[in-house]
Amino acid sequence: MPSLQETLTGPVDLAVIHFEGSHFNGDIAPALLELHDEGIVRIIDCTLVRKETDGSISVLEVADPEISDAFARVTDSQLDLLSDQDLERFSEDLNPGSSALVVVWENTWTRRLATAVRESKGELVELMRIPHDYVQAALKALDEEQA
Repeated sequence: MPSLQETLTGPVDLAVIHFEGSHFNGDIAPALLELHDEGIVRIIDCTLVRKETDGSISVLEVADPEISDAFARVTDSQLDLLSDQDLERFSEDLNPGSSALVVVWENTWTRRLATAVRESKGELVELMRIPHDYVQAALKALDEEQA
């Protein structure tokens, strides 16, 4: 059976999601797992970083007992891509009492295209994400223009 490293062919993204006051509604793990289970992404690293009220940092990995049940389906395919220094850097902007979820995933939905681009000697030279608020503002302006 090939290792995870041998099967990573799609682009890999890293997301750092801040939660002010560490407020979670319980939908994060199921939403990530749904994307993973449907083959849209493969979660390859996932860590929760919390800045305590005294400024110290605590780290919770998906394999840790406190959250392992919620992420059981993805813990077998975890790579340890995030170093302690990475997690420390991601926690620097957190306010005391807040958390950040750091997730690394392979975009499995684009494997075929990524492979075809590489085999055609193509090179991705720019990739950007347009923020949700910008898209919503553009759609609103379009609606107003058409009205």
